[in-house]
Amino acid sequence: MAGLPVAPGGALPLPDAPPRWYAHDWNRAGVYRLGASVLGALPRGARLTLAAAIAAVAPFPVERAVVRANLARVAPGLGAAAREALVRRVFRRFAMCFADLLSTNRRETEADGLLAAVEGEAHIDAALAAGRGLIFLTAHFGNWELAGRLVMRRFGRPTHVLVAAEPDPGVEAFLRGAGRLRFVTRGHPVAGVTLLAALRRNEVVAMQGDRGLGTRGDLAVDFFGAPAAFPLGPFVLGRAAGAPLVPAFCVLRDDRRYAITVGAPIHVTPDREAAALGAWVRVLETQVASHPEQWFNFFDVWSGAPAR
Repeated sequence: MAGLPVAPGGALPLPDAPPRWYAHDWNRAGVYRLGASVLGALPRGARLTLAAAIAAVAPFPVERAVVRANLARVAPGLGAAAREALVRRVFRRFAMCFADLLSTNRRETEADGLLAAVEGEAHIDAALAAGRGLIFLTAHFGNWELAGRLVMRRFGRPTHVLVAAEPDPGVEAFLRGAGRLRFVTRGHPVAGVTLLAALRRNEVVAMQGDRGLGTRGDLAVDFFGAPAAFPLGPFVLGRAAGAPLVPAFCVLRDDRRYAITVGAPIHVTPDREAAALGAWVRVLETQVASHPEQWFNFFDVWSGAPAR
């Protein structure tokens, strides 16, 4: 990993500065409100067609370069033309997922018709039956934010979502101010206590696990043939609560409906957090390889360098 040599046991040295997570010039509350107003006024078919058309012409050269480099690792067998077509498909799918999120953000009932199937529901039922709560572990993949609303409505459990603070408070209010999801900001002094208490009430916690945080909690794990930083925190929480971590991914199908895939639970035993993290990365690797057009990661996870 360029600039981040792997230390014994997979631990990583702290970087000189914490990672600056990806943000783009359109990440403004006014843009979101305008987009929700315009897109919400259109039938869904027209809305997704418009979103895909905008993605095709949107000038994001730095982001496209990062996605192109990521895909070179994920799908090394593709020729230049095929990889370029896949880059374009990534941006079209991202725009369609984002259009759905904006238009349903404050009208959760409209999201119900978007869900075509949930594969692996038995894993959820079994985990909750144990009475120790459940940690959904996902990634910047498919429509991960919409998935939280769909799962909560389907299973009726209080759901706590761990999120990073938005640089623009207006964006945070727009995306998180409505609905019944309970957002917990990473880095808040009582965030860990809040999540642990929720799990002990047999509730649901949702977290993302595909980006290191630039802290001592990052470990290096082989990912598509090279070490990358991943956060250990979800597995420390799972071990403390005795809660299983259940991989979950929300994929936009070709028929423009969503399918949620729930994987087998990952159980964390004492002193085995790193092994559980390794098991998660293998699941993530398989999912990304199956649907590379839906890994919306505008960040080089191998070098730690953000797109912007």
